[in-house]
Amino acid sequence: MKKRNIILIIVTGAIILAAGVVALIKWNEAAGNTYNSEYNIEDTAAINKIFIADKQDNMVTLTRNSASSWTIDGQYPASQPMVDLLLKTLKDMRKRSDVNRNAVPNVIKDIAAHGIKVEIYQEGGDKYVFYVGRETQDMMASYMLREGEKTPSIVHIPGFRGFLTPRFVSDPIKWRSHCIVDLDVNNIARIELEIPSSPDESFAVVHEGDDFHFELLKSHTRVARFDTVRVAQMLSAFKNLNFDEFASIVPNTFADSCVSGAPRTVLRITDTKGETHVLKTYIKYDNPADMEIMQDQELYDAFDINRLYAILDQKDTVLIQYYVFDNILQPASYFLGAPQSSFAK
Repeated sequence: MKKRNIILIIVTGAIILAAGVVALIKWNEAAGNTYNSEYNIEDTAAINKIFIADKQDNMVTLTRNSASSWTIDGQYPASQPMVDLLLKTLKDMRKRSDVNRNAVPNVIKDIAAHGIKVEIYQEGGDKYVFYVGRETQDMMASYMLREGEKTPSIVHIPGFRGFLTPRFVSDPIKWRSHCIVDLDVNNIARIELEIPSSPDESFAVVHEGDDFHFELLKSHTRVARFDTVRVAQMLSAFKNLNFDEFASIVPNTFADSCVSGAPRTVLRITDTKGETHVLKTYIKYDNPADMEIMQDQELYDAFDINRLYAILDQKDTVLIQYYVFDNILQPASYFLGAPQSSFAK
């Protein structure tokens, strides 16, 4: 009788335990939180802040303003494509396996020396912290270690051929948006292009009622006839207008020498809300003969005939492409019917 009671107690306990495990799994699934078992965060829409730091003292804080707007360190707009990729990575990544026991000490030591710290904050106060290490030998996953755990994991994205470490960027400059303006034609109030070396070619296109008028800046006079197609092409170029990259890749001595003189053009973009952005452009070296007198010929890569320097809003020195700005950086005579000019170059 006693034996039967013991068996009954054991069976009942096993059933209760199994029921508890099933309930816990269902609760996790209902909450959309698989982080504890798989490293991923299912509900990325609830993430409102991300902090990333590396061992070289680079660090960045990304803060959500809205569904499609993030800020870097409370100052600059973040690149939305980069944010989207990071959120997708957090949602899709999965634990492939634990690190082999014999390799654990070396992996932990490497993460301690070179790892990237990632802190994820969600609405409601949830916080997840983990460290991202280097790629695995097969280049198909990355080593990661959750805060408080002793055994690192091998984490990948199923079906993705590559490792995840490069997606956790700690350099703030790389997160910054390259967008200068993103304006529909109807949201443009005034476009002004000043050409210091040719005042007669400086002009403005001004939104007036349901139309635009063209005026010469030097004489402050309206032009009755202008090429409406070319002006329309110019105005449409301000939809998602981006610079190429920050000029931090170029040695400061070269950038400073190029922007020390008068600008080639000064572009002022004013929207219907009254906000104005100013872009001053400067010519870069484009003479191949310069390469022959450079001691370090690798620096010639800094002088790109396809791009020019620009200072945006008196803050950032950037690189812009002639191709992107060809319909914008043209003299007044071009919009009055003259052949396309190479003025911008």
